[in-house]
Amino acid sequence: MDDRQRDKNIMEYETVALDDADSALVVIDQTKLPAVTELIRLHTAQEIWDAIYLLKVRGAPAIGVAAAFGIYLLAKGIDTEDYDVFCRKFREYKDYLNSARPTAVNLSWALNRMERICEDSRGLPVDGIRQRLKATALAMKEEDIRVCRAIGEHGLTLVRPGDGILTHCNAGQLATCRYGTATAPIYLGQERGYHFRVFADETRPLLQGARLTAYELQASGVDVTLICDNMCAAVMRNGWINAVFVGCDRVAANGDVANKIGTSVVATVAKRYNVPFYVCAPTSTIDMDTPTGADIVIEQRPAGEVTDMWYEKPMAPAGVKVFNPAFDVTDNELITGIVTEHGVLRPPYAEAFQALFRRRQEL
Repeated sequence: MDDRQRDKNIMEYETVALDDADSALVVIDQTKLPAVTELIRLHTAQEIWDAIYLLKVRGAPAIGVAAAFGIYLLAKGIDTEDYDVFCRKFREYKDYLNSARPTAVNLSWALNRMERICEDSRGLPVDGIRQRLKATALAMKEEDIRVCRAIGEHGLTLVRPGDGILTHCNAGQLATCRYGTATAPIYLGQERGYHFRVFADETRPLLQGARLTAYELQASGVDVTLICDNMCAAVMRNGWINAVFVGCDRVAANGDVANKIGTSVVATVAKRYNVPFYVCAPTSTIDMDTPTGADIVIEQRPAGEVTDMWYEKPMAPAGVKVFNPAFDVTDNELITGIVTEHGVLRPPYAEAFQALFRRRQEL
């Protein structure tokens, strides 16, 4: 049964939640925002896969947490006490959910982390494994909140009160469990009276900037102005932008970044106008097994998202060919810094990542 809510501020909702008593993954259906706030309850593997693929739940960190909750709930329904049978079925569910979206590394990262719980739990009763899976999924949600706040603290050191900030797509609270990644410095600044002026790209073709980022920033009292994607050069030329903050779905080992389509355009324009361009990325998004951006699989989306989705009638000639990649790759040379929960990393990124992961292993 769907839950419909219209009175609460969007920032009062949890993006991703677990209702263990009902064996349900509860998410905001983001395809209906901002007109309707609808909480949907997902119980089956198909429902969870569809919600991820159809962008009902979206944003790399939120997808990761949703996948962790989802695979735990599916594991609850595996009717066996045999460890090998349980793990075999668990892996089938894991591979299925992992196929929903290929570009966002947090999806596979979260599912692989949950799979390791199974692998490390041989000898435990199956119910004990389920409890460990639940605890890990809940911990991942809390970690995401802490990580996003830490990204916000580090990002806030890069800007000053009153600055103009441009962001692309939605890397806000609706893409995470709280604060967002690219918006975390904005929200912390709002709490501290920084009075940022934020410009949000509409982000064609799915309008996550218009429908989601502008919506949640406005609901939080942030001074936000919505612009079309092709207006970024105009606002930078006018001197209105002091920094760009974007999120990302995967960071390659050399510092190339995959993010929502159009991000590389913003980065290129920012380079032209000497505006610093920052990528806000949890370390879980850094994929050291992907050498460069050329190795990142880019998800291709249906043509109707470009030709039909937002119009009463199709706004393109019938049968026209459509190229609709969900993401593009921003070359590392265009990125001023990558803001992680452990600090701001600077070029050369391959060396910065290696040093970061060495320090973490030593702790």
